Amino acid sequence: MANTAAQLWSVFKLRIGLAIMLCALGGLAVTPGPAVAGWKIAVLALAVLLSAASAGAFNQYVERHLDARMARTRNRPFVTGAFKAGPLWLGAILSILALAVAMAAWTFNAAVALHVFLGAFTYGVVYTIWLKNRTWLNIVLGGLAGSFAVLAGASAVDPNLSAAPIVLAVVLFLWTPPHFWSLATALHKEYAAAGVPMLPVVAGDALAAKVILAHTVALVLLSFVPAALGMGWIYLAGAAIGGGYFVLKSVNLAKNPGPKAAMTNFFASLVQLSLLLFAAIIDRAVLG
Repeated sequence: MANTAAQLWSVFKLRIGLAIMLCALGGLAVTPGPAVAGWKIAVLALAVLLSAASAGAFNQYVERHLDARMARTRNRPFVTGAFKAGPLWLGAILSILALAVAMAAWTFNAAVALHVFLGAFTYGVVYTIWLKNRTWLNIVLGGLAGSFAVLAGASAVDPNLSAAPIVLAVVLFLWTPPHFWSLATALHKEYAAAGVPMLPVVAGDALAAKVILAHTVALVLLSFVPAALGMGWIYLAGAAIGGGYFVLKSVNLAKNPGPKAAMTNFFASLVQLSLLLFAAIIDRAVLG
């Protein structure tokens, strides 16, 4: 039972799904407007989580042959045969996505439903099928999945998007590449052997580290803008602490491009995003 639960956690990429869900709650938090009922916030969180889970499972379904060529992913359920790829799985994945979109449409509005759908479509189709094996821009455009989650949360408050959530969506767009390129630098040899054109593989670790630093500085600076658009000191503190830590580790990576510094920067990106989003949520709850 525990093993099955672990395999389901893996195939639906629920760790990533929870992060995407947090992005939606962050988008809701930074959007000015009337308070949203608690049960509606719960529905939003569940709809975004289900949407992200469907995209994660579709990603593993499509990439099972690629995953078999990489040490990091060769134990995934579709690779080992623990889960048998076939029409039943595809039907389940599509049903989960349809349920997520329907929940968003019924509880909120068409804008929320559209953003919930586009988040899954971007990761599952645009990134996984169209771009991943073709161009180093794969994760740049694929990163829109997190941005759509932010916009879904914002549209739950007001379908007419205001400046603050749009800025936060752009922050998420800028965040995803340095986050994933840091991991790709740490696993450079694996991606190269599998033929996946991640930026470190195409341009080299040193140049990739400089691009990572530029992205990091840009997203951290932009993350302060919502504080000028109505967010309070709690949000600002989260943006400053997390952003400062991420920039520090990105500078270190630029100076010492290699697996150890890259993995440290990868975890720093998670710290920065978590602090930013939790600070936004707490700021809204405490300061209104």
